[in-house]
Formats: sequence, C-alpha cells, structure tokens
Amino acid sequence: MLKVLTHQLLASEPLSSAQVEAAVEQLVDERLGPDIKAAFLTALAQKGETVQEITAFASALRARSVKPLLDSETRAGEILDVCGTGGDRLNTFNISTTVALIAAAAGVVVAKHGNRAITSQAGSADVLEALGIRIDLTPEEAVRSLREHHFAFFFAPRFHPAFKHIGPARKLCAERGQRTIFNFLGPLLNPVLPTAQLLGVPRPELCSPMAEVLQALGTRRGMVVCGAGESKAELDGSVTVLYLDELSTLGESTIAEFYQDKGFSLSVLNPEFLLQTATLADLRGGDRATNAEIIRAILCGKETRAKRDAVLLNAGAALFVAGTSRSMGDGWSLAAEMIESGAALRKLQALAKAFPSSPN
Repeated sequence: MLKVLTHQLLASEPLSSAQVEAAVEQLVDERLGPDIKAAFLTALAQKGETVQEITAFASALRARSVKPLLDSETRAGEILDVCGTGGDRLNTFNISTTVALIAAAAGVVVAKHGNRAITSQAGSADVLEALGIRIDLTPEEAVRSLREHHFAFFFAPRFHPAFKHIGPARKLCAERGQRTIFNFLGPLLNPVLPTAQLLGVPRPELCSPMAEVLQALGTRRGMVVCGAGESKAELDGSVTVLYLDELSTLGESTIAEFYQDKGFSLSVLNPEFLLQTATLADLRGGDRATNAEIIRAILCGKETRAKRDAVLLNAGAALFVAGTSRSMGDGWSLAAEMIESGAALRKLQALAKAFPSSPN
C-alpha cells in the first residue's frame, strides 16, 4: 500500500483522509523497512503537503497517542500549549519554554508538549531537565502536575510510543537533507488536545495553513506566528532570509489567528514600541546548561535586556490567546509582573521540588 501511495504522490496527486489513515498504519508498522517509509515521506514532502493531509496525519497520530485522563474541572477550563515547529536553525535560547513557565505562574493551565533537541542545541525537554524538572512523567503524574501546579511537560516519546517505528525513516530522510511532514506535526500532537495554542513556524507562508490545520483539529483559540530573524548575503549576490519560529523583537512578525467559531485573520506586527534595539546575537542560546541559566536569569529579574523583551512579547501573545489578558499589551504587562513579583521563579522552584529531575 505504501508503495502505491508513493507513486500517487510522485504523480502530484494528493492523499485522501482514508489514504492517510492507511499510510499511518503502515508507517507505525515495525515490520516495514525504513527505506519504503522514507521514500513515501520524501514523495509527500516533494509534492507539498496540503492542509487536509497535515490535518489527517495529525488526527491519525493523535488517535494512537497515550491519552491522559484529565479531571472534569481541568478539562472544562482553558488549556494552553506554547511551542514551535523548530527548524529555524538560529540557535536562540528556549523562548517558548520560558513563556510556558510564566503563563503557568499567571494561572494558565499549560500542557507543554515537546522533545529533546533535533534542530537546536537544547530542546524543551533538555532545558527543563537542566532546570531540575523531571520530564518523563507518567500520564497520572502529568495530570496531577497540571491540576496542582498549572504546568506539566508531556514528553513526546512517552505519549507517542508508535513513533519509535517511524524514527529510522525520519533519520534516513534527515541524512539526505530531506525534511518530512513530521517537521510540521510535532506541535499538533499534544495528547492533552489543548484548547488554546501559540504555535511558531519557521517561514511566514506557513502561518495561514498551520492556522487552518489547528482550527480543523478543533482548537478553540490559536495564533500561529513567524518573526524576522536575519538576512544573509550569499556568494552569488542573492540574499537568504532566516526567520524565527517565535514573535520577533528584531523586526516584523507575521501572525495568523483564529477563534474556532470564526474565520482566521492574517496580520503583521512591528515591534516599534520597543525602547531597546536588539540583534539576533542578543537572543542566541547555547547548550542545555547555558539556556537553563538564561531562563533562571530572566525569571529572577537579572536579565533585563533583549532576551527578556523577547520573552515578554511572546508571553503577552500566549496570555492573550489563553484569554487571561485582553490584549497582547496587557499580556506583556502581566508577564512582567510575574517576573517582578517573583511568581515566575517560584513556579519554577515548585515544579523542580514536586518533580525533581535525576542528577546527570
């Protein structure tokens, strides 16, 4: 079946939802070799994934995830995820993880779905471990953490066991320099099924289609963003523009946002309101230990420059999406209050005490 679907994709014919379900069934089958799976994923990427195909893949893989059993009160409220697809390769520090901790300090229930680093030096799982928080919570522990601390990390390998049978094919594609649909899927597969999501993508043209996917998956409120990173002059005289999978303090950001019962809107945000200018170098991170120290410095108020501004801008958007603030500006102010009052640092300390990571 997968070979047949690969030939269909090579003929530039899209997959139906039923065909996607059949493809996923074979992708997670350990009896099928990675070469066949990699050929399928390559053909799909080269054709170009449609909104319908991405939605169908996300739905099929969500159905195979380990489902946390949330209590009725938690499920009835707003649940936020803040994450990016990755892939911008600009090696900034873990902005979305910092934002997630601040949002939780502000009373938002944050279900942070993530993994170890793939395209960066430190993924959300790596930096949370370095901050002293255990990442491989059982479903029961994660639910308890959501209820008691308004934050839990949902480690992708624990909640998506079928992925281990897709890993070799993804690795094969990566070795060939070929991206796959899984570059898009990570933020769409949160097993909690969050009601609100701030999602970062590495190219502006992805904002609208990814917003359509989130809306089709039933997300109540979403915002998909991509921000200016840097421009690089090539030897042939052309210019390559690199983007952040975050809202940017360095230049314009593209934003696609929606409510479930309304259409989505596309806009551009220019951070002209910032009093201090910044460069990409100001937002650079490092390994997990370096990024953990950056996050601590921000949460305890020692870092007051460009890195703090980047966090406050994205936290403002996250709090607005979660319905905790009436605007991104109000969200910025609330996030700043969480830092200045010590609430954000106390949230980090409480999580590390409740679920301490193992010594390295």
